[in-house]
Amino acid sequence: MEIWKGAESFSHRGQSKIGVLVSQGFTGTTSSVIYLAKFFADKGFNVECPRLTGHGTRWEELNTVKYTDWVNDVEQAYAKLKKDSDEVFVAGLSMGGALALYLQEMHPEIKGGILINHALVFEDPRIGFLPILKYFIKSTPAISNDIKDPSQKELAYDSTPTAGAHEMIRLTKVIIENLGKVNQPQLIFKSKEDHVVSLKNVQFTLDRISSKEKDVIWLENSYHVATMDFDKDLICEKSMEFVKKHA
Repeated sequence: MEIWKGAESFSHRGQSKIGVLVSQGFTGTTSSVIYLAKFFADKGFNVECPRLTGHGTRWEELNTVKYTDWVNDVEQAYAKLKKDSDEVFVAGLSMGGALALYLQEMHPEIKGGILINHALVFEDPRIGFLPILKYFIKSTPAISNDIKDPSQKELAYDSTPTAGAHEMIRLTKVIIENLGKVNQPQLIFKSKEDHVVSLKNVQFTLDRISSKEKDVIWLENSYHVATMDFDKDLICEKSMEFVKKHA
């Protein structure tokens, strides 16, 4: 199936022995986080930004994948980075932030995590009905393009596939069960106005991870897709400081 232009995986090898894995979110594409990925690449780091299975093609395809496909995507990207990097950091937007937590649970050698409006808990009451709803309704309205900057438009699906959404919930449940295993330093970015993911995710995560260092930066001028929004340069700068501090 043809992949959208701008939705492809991004890979870069620099002069550094430090690697950064950057993960996209649910129904989005790598284009939503490419600004951050290329920022690290321009600074000389090794970077992997994988296209998650079922994304960047047709929304119907996302109804055919399992959450384990996304786990395999980031595991493979991590393995590639490890070949060329002595130290690896993980970053992600929304569901990509959840996947960054998953990798840290599975790989204690990872140096730290950068979570951007990460998605673990949801307030939408329809979530509980997804196991049944997915058999009767194939999609619901889109959750994409929650960006304050009017000059930006996210390359993402215009529908939210229900079976795919159920797989995302299954993924978050697995991650939540093991959050206590995360003891690496965490840098959490959270938009004060986010129309997709609840503010509750921040305190929920802080209360359950075992990290001694867990800093939160509240974004004043961005919505959910903050990596494309007015605060994207702040995210890049603070993320670089974080990596330099812990590398």
